Amino acid sequence: MRFWKLIWQFEWGMASIGAGLCLLAMMLMTVISVFGRYVLHLDLIPGAYNIIERILFPLMVFWALPTAHREKTFPRLESFPDALSPFWRTVVSAFVLAVEIVIYGIALWFVTRFVWGSIQSGRPMQVGTNFWPLWPVLLMMPLAFALMLLEMARLLAADVRILVATTTKMKNES
Repeated sequence: MRFWKLIWQFEWGMASIGAGLCLLAMMLMTVISVFGRYVLHLDLIPGAYNIIERILFPLMVFWALPTAHREKTFPRLESFPDALSPFWRTVVSAFVLAVEIVIYGIALWFVTRFVWGSIQSGRPMQVGTNFWPLWPVLLMMPLAFALMLLEMARLLAADVRILVATTTKMKNES
């Protein structure tokens, strides 16, 4: 249980502190850029749009994804399990989690390949007149997908334990 608490604290830190700071920086940069452009007729933050679009917004999204999935605010593939009995609800939940694990596993595979290729090629991004390395931002994508897969595996294991206990109880009763 200590392992999961550490993972959840890490996810919470990424989502609340990291994504929150990204959102704050995006708002400040936007206000400063608009003020400079329309009041001072100057570009106060060269490359602000690129910083927001290619650094802050992706970081905010990928840092918040694992927590959004764990807290069930992220869309899931379930649609009608509330109408089922607890046993069948668990069966549907386990099946959906297995499908999600496959889908996100494939996404993780391709994202990791993309990130690795970008790191090897030294993929830069243009910010103003300078070029910044893109790999620190790109590393957050496989991290987010891996954390989501870890949570899905935990939930699937819990559903499987419930199903095994329920079927064992049903066999013992008959």
